[in-house]
Formats: sequence, C-alpha cells, structure tokens
Amino acid sequence: MYNRILEEITKYNRIILHRHNKPDGDALGSQIGLKHILKENFPKKEVYVVGDSAGRYDFMEDSVMDEITDDLYEDALAVVLDCGSSHLISDERYKLAASTVRFDHHIFCEEICGLEIVDTSFESCCGLITDFARECGLKVPSLAAKSLYTGMVTDSGRFRYDATSSRTFALASFLMEQDFDIEEIYRNLYAEDFEGKKLRAQFLLKVQFTKHNVAYIYTTLEELKTLNKDTFSISRGMVGTMADTKGVDIWVNFTETEDGVLCELRSGCYNINPIAVKYGGGGHQKASGATVADKEEAMAMLADLDAMIENGIAL
Repeated sequence: MYNRILEEITKYNRIILHRHNKPDGDALGSQIGLKHILKENFPKKEVYVVGDSAGRYDFMEDSVMDEITDDLYEDALAVVLDCGSSHLISDERYKLAASTVRFDHHIFCEEICGLEIVDTSFESCCGLITDFARECGLKVPSLAAKSLYTGMVTDSGRFRYDATSSRTFALASFLMEQDFDIEEIYRNLYAEDFEGKKLRAQFLLKVQFTKHNVAYIYTTLEELKTLNKDTFSISRGMVGTMADTKGVDIWVNFTETEDGVLCELRSGCYNINPIAVKYGGGGHQKASGATVADKEEAMAMLADLDAMIENGIAL
C-alpha cells in the first residue's frame, strides 16, 4: 500500500494536507512532518497544510496553517492525517480534491478516502508517516524529523502507553539520526507555570466518582468562561489529572462549550472506544473522545462507563 500511495503522491503537482480539528501533537506532527518530507523529496510540488489553529501546540515550528482558495483543490491530491471520522476533519474541502489518501492509526470507523492506510498497531500517526518515509527510501529533513518525533512522544505518552513497541523505538531512532533538540521538545510539551499547576490542583478537587469508581470532572460553560483558558487546555489538558489514581480504571473529563459537551474518555485496562463511538466519537481502545449535545447525554455516557466496570468487561 505504501507504494500505491507514493505513486499517487508522485502523480500530483499539488498536495494539500488535512488532519483532525483541535489538533494535538500527533495531528500537527504528522501534517508538518509529511509536508517537509514532500518538499525535500519533490521540491517542484506545491504542498499546503490546512485546518484550524495549532492552539497550545503553536510552539511547533511551521504550525501556522495556509489559507488557500477552493480552486487549488482542482487537480490536487488531498491527504487526510490522524483522523478516524470524517466529521472530525478540519476543513471538509478535501472532498473537492481530484484524489484522496488517508494515513491513520485510530480504530476504523468509516472509509473516508480513495486510498487508505489505517493501522492501529502504530502508537501514532507520526510513527506511521515515519515508517512510510523509511520504507519508501524518502529523505527526512531535520524539521520533519523533529515534528514527527514530537507526535510520537505525545501519542505514546512519552513512550509509556502499551501501543509502544520495539518498532516505535526503531522509528524514533531513525528520526534521531537528524539534528534536532529533544530537550526543547520536552520543555515546550511539559513545562508548566505556577498558574497551570494551581489550575490542575483546582481540577483535582473537582473529581467525582460513580458507584463503581469511574472518576469524572464536569465543567459547565459558565465555569469555563471564568477560567480564561482555551477549551483544549481544559478538555484534553485536564483529563490527565485523574490518571494513575489507585482503584480508578476509567476516567472521563466533560467540558461544556457553545457547541456541546466535549468528552475525553480514558482507561488503563478497558476498551472504552465503543462507548465513544456510541455517542458519535471515536479514537483508540484506551483513549477516545466524543461531543454530545448536553449534560443529560453526558451523564448517560457516564452511566454506560459505570456499567462497563460493573460488568467487568476489561481488555
């Protein structure tokens, strides 16, 4: 399949790279990384990256998205990265492209593009892009390597999550053959000012528990507005405050927004993905997300997660 996708890339002079909205390090890393791999190996091609802003990952070099007109999709190849559901793709104009390709590592939900590689054995989409480049003999310049390594770090939980394998380290080693500052990556990812630590403490005190010990935090829209933080920092940023709590195998962070309630689901030993899919979301077995209409639906999801523990359906 790598060769078929490489043939498709070779065929088109204009390539437009998409990824999921509200990007994390893996979405941006795979997008920026592939952009610079393509520019290095096919210098005559036009390569664009599109989508919403980088948010808290705006420290990543070249993370500012391109603003392009619809006509550029004519006779172009659109590549969708790190996205398991079509409604989560940032900028739906990928549908206007002459041809479409997808690289993804989420649990398969639907066919989105004409050519697809969906491989859940990879810890990150960045790992998949790195493997693609290595196997196809493509040059990986320093900025691409740095971006891809960043995504591998974030989606593997600093090489801690169980999707991490010997291949993960082999691919990381391959990237590290290029010259980039690993310490700079970690500083930007994990350094936190005192106000941030205070915020985490505040959220830790908000944790509640269901009958069967599902931990959860619920933040109302009114509370969110008083925090003076972007939604991503509260929704995905605070779900980790409940991780590594003894006796807690599932935890979920609910955040009200103008567009619904963001739900970040996590687990240490349960496949919570079917619950996320039930409510219109998706992701991985132990880390998924969804957006529901209101608090009532969020509490229905919480009840489903509680029932999962009650019934003992672990991996």
